[in-house]
Amino acid sequence: DLERRGLLDRTLVILATEFGRSVQINHLAGRDHWWRAFSIALAGGGIQKGIVYGKTDAHAAEILENPVSPEDLAATILTQLGISPSKKLLSPGGRPVALTGEGSILFDILA
Repeated sequence: DLERRGLLDRTLVILATEFGRSVQINHLAGRDHWWRAFSIALAGGGIQKGIVYGKTDAHAAEILENPVSPEDLAATILTQLGISPSKKLLSPGGRPVALTGEGSILFDILA
């Protein structure tokens, strides 16, 4: 619908969770939390269409290429919103707070 209405180029759709799931089935027939490797889907908002960024091993357990940190993702999203990732805001107590840590913009995924 966003693409049909001409809104996808200026809307960033993000499908993400705070952790992945292990590829192994545990003793309760479920999967445990897995923080080392998981997928995020991005669409629109100046992101290239149809690309895969990064690579895991055959079990999707370990990152082999192009690891992305939460700070990298935040820096990239802020950049697409026209906000400098190095910008600082002031807390209610007057302390400067960075929007991101030491994240790097993921230029390779940008359209």
